[in-house]
Amino acid sequence: MSAALDARFPLQQAVCSHGRVVWREAGAGVPLVLLHGIGAGALSWAGQLAGLAGTHRVIAWDAPGYGSSTPLPMAQPLAADYARALGEWLGKLGLTELILVGHSLGALVAAAFAAQAAEQAPLRLRSLVLASPARGYGSAAPATRLAKWQERIDVMARLGPAGLAEQRSAALCSSAASPAALALVRWNMARTTPGGYGQAAHMLAHDDLATHLRKVKAPTQVLCGDQDAITPPAACREVAAQAGAPFTLLEGVAHACYVEDAPQFNAALLNAVPTAAAA
Repeated sequence: MSAALDARFPLQQAVCSHGRVVWREAGAGVPLVLLHGIGAGALSWAGQLAGLAGTHRVIAWDAPGYGSSTPLPMAQPLAADYARALGEWLGKLGLTELILVGHSLGALVAAAFAAQAAEQAPLRLRSLVLASPARGYGSAAPATRLAKWQERIDVMARLGPAGLAEQRSAALCSSAASPAALALVRWNMARTTPGGYGQAAHMLAHDDLATHLRKVKAPTQVLCGDQDAITPPAACREVAAQAGAPFTLLEGVAHACYVEDAPQFNAALLNAVPTAAAA
């Protein structure tokens, strides 16, 4: 799997102030930037890199601390720290406008970036799409936040990336997921680095999606699989209501909706973008 995807979507890299950022891309047109979740990576978006390259320049990063991307310099980053790194990297690519898609924990980074829009000039965010958004625990009691962070650190320390993928990856997919989708989810999770995972776990435990969404001015859309048990449809509907955004329910898919049924996800995404832009 690795060799085929590497050949089809070669690794690219840029040097930013915190270190190296690597990414994959395909196609041409309005940039569509894809941010993965805590247990994934750039190549989890293979179905979008292949399926949307005919209409957009599709760009998927390995977040700081993932793949060959350098971790952020602070030990305990928040979404705003990832968003600043994202903005610098997008500037290195010479982008002037983009559509931003964040999945799960990537939605938290995407919302933080959108909330910093005034700081991102001359970049223009055309629209924001949050897929199965993780809301974070930033509004919880300090003891709860610490426990949520420590829980993920302990699991990674006990199982390692491969063990985590073996135990956890199936929970991201529905019972009807294809073997290929399950394999791609498992493969990406097994490539997660403990350091990058630990930093991302801190962000999840200590940040709050709603805080960022209140500052977002860009047209926004929320997507979620109807079988999602990690960020359930009811929770995603609440996110959409908080953002004043349209909500789309994807049929027959769970949390890794964009992997499990790329054609359905891609069609919903293309429908969401003009809807959001018109709003």
